[in-house]
Amino acid sequence: MRKLLFLSFFSIVLISCGSTKNTGKIPKEIIGKSDSNTKTIKKVSPHKNNRISKEIEKDKEESPKEIKEEIIDYAKTFQGTRYKYGGTTVAGMDCSGLVYTAFLKENIALPRVSRDMATKGILISFKDIEKGDLVFFKTSKKNTITHVGLVVEAKRGEVKFIHSTTRAGVIISSLDEAYWKKAFAEVRRII
Repeated sequence: MRKLLFLSFFSIVLISCGSTKNTGKIPKEIIGKSDSNTKTIKKVSPHKNNRISKEIEKDKEESPKEIKEEIIDYAKTFQGTRYKYGGTTVAGMDCSGLVYTAFLKENIALPRVSRDMATKGILISFKDIEKGDLVFFKTSKKNTITHVGLVVEAKRGEVKFIHSTTRAGVIISSLDEAYWKKAFAEVRRII
C-alpha cells in the first residue's frame, strides 16, 4: 500500500511538471529588469527584406567612427537606385534624400534639403576631410548649395563620395572628376 501511495504521488508530480503551459507572457517580476552592461539593438533594413533582422549585443556605445561606417554602409545599399526629386526610398531618391535617409538610420536627423544641411555640423578644411563627412556643391548659376554627397573614401588626396545624380541615380564619384572639382563648395562634419 505504501508503494502504491508513493507511486501515485510520484506520477502526479511527474504529470503536473510536464503539463505546465507556456502562455508567452513575461512574469511581472522580470518586466523592467535588465542587465545594465548589455545593450541589444535590433537592426532592420527597411528596403532589402523586412523579415530579416539581426540582433547585435554590444557592451558599449558605438564610437563615432563605427557610426560613420554604419551610415556609409547603409547609403551604399542604395547604389543603382534611380533619381527621383524628393525621393527617400529604393523607388527613387535625390541627393539630399540619400544623405537624410542614411543619417536617419542611425537616429541622426538632418534637414531634408542640401542647402539647409550645409548649415549643420562644422565647416572643415578640405585637407582634413574624412569618411562620413558631407561634401557640398554649387551646380547652378545661382551660387547656392544645390547638391550634397557623403564621403565614402578619403585616401592620399583622393576623395570619393556617394550621391544621387539625375543621369545615373545613386553612384560613387570622385572629387577628381572635372565637373565635381569645379562645382565643389565646402565640406562639413556632422559626427
